[in-house]
Amino acid sequence: MKDGENEHMTIQTHKAIPLPLTEARTLLPQQNLRVPGPSPVPPTVAEAQRGPMLNHRGPEFAAIVKRVTLRLQYFFQTASPVLTYPASGTGGLESAVVNVFSPGDHVVALIIGNFGARIAKIAETYGLRVTRIEFPWGQAAEPAMVEARLKELEEPYRAVMMTHNETSTGVTNDIQALASVVRRLSPEALVIVDAVSSLSSIPLEMDQWDLDVVVTGSQKGWMIPPGMTMIAASERAWEAHKDAKLPRFYFDWTSARKSLEKWQQPATPAVSLFYALDAALELMLQEGREAIFERHARAGEYVRSRAQQMKLKLLADPRYASNTVTALLIPEGIQVKSLLKTLREQDHIVLAGGQDQMKEKIFRIGHLGFFSHEELVQTMDALEKRLQQLARKAHP
Repeated sequence: MKDGENEHMTIQTHKAIPLPLTEARTLLPQQNLRVPGPSPVPPTVAEAQRGPMLNHRGPEFAAIVKRVTLRLQYFFQTASPVLTYPASGTGGLESAVVNVFSPGDHVVALIIGNFGARIAKIAETYGLRVTRIEFPWGQAAEPAMVEARLKELEEPYRAVMMTHNETSTGVTNDIQALASVVRRLSPEALVIVDAVSSLSSIPLEMDQWDLDVVVTGSQKGWMIPPGMTMIAASERAWEAHKDAKLPRFYFDWTSARKSLEKWQQPATPAVSLFYALDAALELMLQEGREAIFERHARAGEYVRSRAQQMKLKLLADPRYASNTVTALLIPEGIQVKSLLKTLREQDHIVLAGGQDQMKEKIFRIGHLGFFSHEELVQTMDALEKRLQQLARKAHP
């Protein structure tokens, strides 16, 4: 510092440049959101989520955790504790891998689409040896073929991992039949199920079907925003957990279960999402579990029948078509991007495109969680109108 200079450092400040209001916060128009997730949130659930912060170690929050946990057990149809983490469904699947396996374990992955491949990638990332049994996109995993392939394996496998409802293809696997195959061939092998887009919307009976790990995510049929994963494990899985050697800290089930005994969580929970889930579960109980399944079945049938009337082709084998998401082949001469853009901008209806190998080949309509029949009618009416318009442009 030169002589005569101020001994105190001068902190330069920069005047903030305010953004125009339209750039700072643009309000989206009301949309008919028909993607496979995130699904719309009921107004009462959105209002509940705005509740004030409270002590997540206090009795008020413990009461919410207890109520939510017991109600989740009802929808999982299990006597096992249901663990929750602030994470997406992918986080829940990663927690399943790290909690029941050791490095080098051999597992089998049944793959019928993008998300079946994802759990295989997670397993490989953690050093597991993965045997893939793959089926063409649009088809379900056929139990007889799975049985034949499993019998051909030359070494034992610790688990079979599968997707219940594959949102990338609009296909629902027969989990009960597939789990039965595993039990006949390898009674001690674990059955790990990605139920992110199925549980709470279509039937899944964890204990009755003898499933070992079931993972779901908040933004699908549970009618709350993204950010929470819910996981239940059987006694067989908990025994495997005792010997599992893969590294884990945040996702460690032992600490989660210990905290749950006090109706708490080991790390800071997603308090606002618990508010939302508490309110959503109340609505779901009022509607009734079987009534929810029936509502989704009617929705799936309606969307498929309207699509058939439009001469659209399902990607899914009709025997295994999903009741939460429908995947349709785009007609020749029409671009998926053009269709989705037109529906979004002209009708405020938002559909999803295809993924991976089905990109630009299919579009998908979500019908899960919070929706009305009128919204589905509006969607299919607009779809029919826009397809006709785009077809005329493609074939003048």
